[in-house]
Order: sequence, then structure tokens, then C-alpha cells
Amino acid sequence: MKNDVMPMAQEAEAPLSPAEVEVLRKQFVKEGEYVTVQTKFNYAWCLIRSTDRQQISQGIKLLTEIFHDSPERRRECLYYLAIGHYKIGNYSEARKFNRELLKHEPRNDQARDLDRRIDEKVSSEGAIGLAIIGGAVTVGAALLAAIVKRSRQ
Repeated sequence: MKNDVMPMAQEAEAPLSPAEVEVLRKQFVKEGEYVTVQTKFNYAWCLIRSTDRQQISQGIKLLTEIFHDSPERRRECLYYLAIGHYKIGNYSEARKFNRELLKHEPRNDQARDLDRRIDEKVSSEGAIGLAIIGGAVTVGAALLAAIVKRSRQ
């Protein structure tokens, strides 16, 4: 798959219609234990695009199998594994897979876009976490001050 064929991260986040998913699922099931790498990849790709966390996790599992079993598909798998992990909030894994792709293709626009998105999400969630902790500390300090004040009276 060429660099320009991979969708940007926001395109990969758009789920397929239930009918499209069903077509790919039926093909995957029909091939059974003799499923081709392409059929497995297509099904995993559609699962990664889902909004359902369980389907995304199933897509990650299938892509991981392809990654280990089919070296010729590793490049594609790196990108979609990164997207899958990003979508379920596993940013360290998303970053790991995406950075591996960037190591081999530093000019890959799709991977660079995803890298930026991962960094923004980590920064955003980190700031939210700090605000929550700061709020909890403030409330805790106020409660402690009230308790101390009461005990002195």
C-alpha cells in the first residue's frame, strides 16, 4: 500500500455502514480457518474504523496477528494498530506503533498527522487530569481547614 493510499487519521475514524461491515464480516467468516491475509486485513480495517470499543479491540487483535504472520503487511498494520490504540485511548501503544512507522517513513504525512493528534490528546488529557487533581487537593485542603477550625472551637 502506498503512502498516499492510507487515509488521514480523521478519515480512518469514520465508521463504515452496518451493511458494509456485514459484507466484510461474512467474507471473513466464510473463509474460516483458510482466511486470506487480505480478507482478514479488510475486516480488521473496518473494525478499527468502528466507534464500538469492543470492535476496535477485535480489529487490533486481527491486525496484531497479521503483523506477526505477514511481514509484507507490517507497514499497513503499524498505521492501523496506531489508530486503533489511539481510538481506545491507549496512547502509549498508539505512539509506539506510529513512531515505528515514522522511523522508516519520516515524511509519511498520515503518520505525522496521527503523531500530532496523539501528542495533542496526551497533552489535553494530562491537563484535564492535573485540573482534577488540583481541584481534589483544593477541596481536601478546605475540608481539612474546616475540621481543624472546628476542633479548635
